[in-house]
Amino acid sequence: MTLNLDDAKNTAEVLTTALPYIQRFVDKLIVVKYGGNAMTDPELESSFARDIVLLKTVGIHPVVVHGGGPQVDNLLKELGRQSDRIDGMRVTDKSTMDIVEMVLGGSVNKSIVSLINKHGGRAIGLTGKDANLIQAKKLMMEKIGNDGVAVPVDLGFVGDVVSVNKDVINMLIASDFIPVIAPLGVDKEGNTYNINADLVAGKVAEFLQAEKLMLLTNIKGVLGRDGEVVTGLTPKKVDALIEDGTISGGMIPKIQCALDAVRSGVKSAVIVDGRVPHATLLEIFTNEGVGTLISREIDAALSQS
Repeated sequence: MTLNLDDAKNTAEVLTTALPYIQRFVDKLIVVKYGGNAMTDPELESSFARDIVLLKTVGIHPVVVHGGGPQVDNLLKELGRQSDRIDGMRVTDKSTMDIVEMVLGGSVNKSIVSLINKHGGRAIGLTGKDANLIQAKKLMMEKIGNDGVAVPVDLGFVGDVVSVNKDVINMLIASDFIPVIAPLGVDKEGNTYNINADLVAGKVAEFLQAEKLMLLTNIKGVLGRDGEVVTGLTPKKVDALIEDGTISGGMIPKIQCALDAVRSGVKSAVIVDGRVPHATLLEIFTNEGVGTLISREIDAALSQS
């Protein structure tokens, strides 16, 4: 079969449209946080794996950091156990930590690696414990009580990122591998911690000084008061949207990860609708994208105008 004239023109247009973006990002590093619906829908799983392989094939270096909360919840339920959450953070005692490590560092991580390799990639899975990739510390959390006083909250083995061993990731990239990282960390005493995947992705991007950080989510992006996606944000604009309540609730920690990465040297961060097939490619190879972009460069342009 051969393409008819209209299909041929459309196909050629798509390919040529991608060229300047490929040229812009070739040999650049992009950190992608993979989670939500994209990890539970077979079609989206396949499109994500193909996207990652295509990026690597054209000379872009993807680093994948994945979540897996629903998978952990499912196993806990099968075992007849419950896991409490405080402000979206899982309370993780020692036995729960063992399950989290088994799911994230085992079945979820290997499933993603296998799928990328199935589509022709060279993925290699690791956790933050491998080669001390992610040095962690216990996350200290506070809640404001009814009397307005901050009260410390113990989440158990929930961690914060202290540092990332970038040499390990750079070595894998130089050897043409695609790193797939489970969000676990270890402290100086050898304790293992469960760490929010958005936070890990942001810190990995920060320590590697990545070109772009992408956070795949289950929503369209940051929504304005009119319900439409807000994009082209600067750190100043984000602060204003948080202050006036436009950005609130569970979106605040996610966008804070993106903000921290941008303020620490990452060129741009984007919160992407992971429910869209091939969202990763659409975000990188089109001008419009499918999410909310946050960039220091926009701030610089505005200050010069």
